Amino acid sequence: MKKRCSWCEGSDLYRSYHDKEWGMPLHDDDKLFEFLVLESFQAGLSWSTILNKREAFRLAFDDFDAAKIVNYNEEKIFELLNNAHIIRNRLKINATVHNAETYLHIKKKYGSFDKYIWQFTDFKVIKNAWSTEDDIPPTSPVSDKMSKQLKKDGFKFVGTTICYAYLQAIGAVNDHITSCFRYHEVGV
Repeated sequence: MKKRCSWCEGSDLYRSYHDKEWGMPLHDDDKLFEFLVLESFQAGLSWSTILNKREAFRLAFDDFDAAKIVNYNEEKIFELLNNAHIIRNRLKINATVHNAETYLHIKKKYGSFDKYIWQFTDFKVIKNAWSTEDDIPPTSPVSDKMSKQLKKDGFKFVGTTICYAYLQAIGAVNDHITSCFRYHEVGV
């Protein structure tokens, strides 16, 4: 039996996410934007809630296509607010529309969103060595710096805790516990 981080043992969906995605270095701009949207919606909620609604989010937000999202009008926002399959929070929905515009601007300015995001870890994976999940902090100096810069650049719902979870999810920080089989498989 494979040893995993205990947080993922609640369901097959969680285990699959842990085994195939979480902590894998991600460099695709559109996927990086998707994770930013999902992490923003997760604020104040459990990740399992978001993961269980992920496909509904994909459908509702045009497969996280920022070029489409920036054109959402009040009618589309009303539709999203009435979509029982996603998180119906006006602030988070409006922030997603706003963040899509900011994302497109940053992507153009830096040549890619990947370059912008990975600059916070000096374009490499930060490999921690936590023995237990209780050792893993909710934030770090890197997530503090990232949050401050994202806010300065116009992003919303990007506090330091959200940024740290985002860095973990996209594999910029390897926070698999050292006894987890994925610890040596991801990052450098």
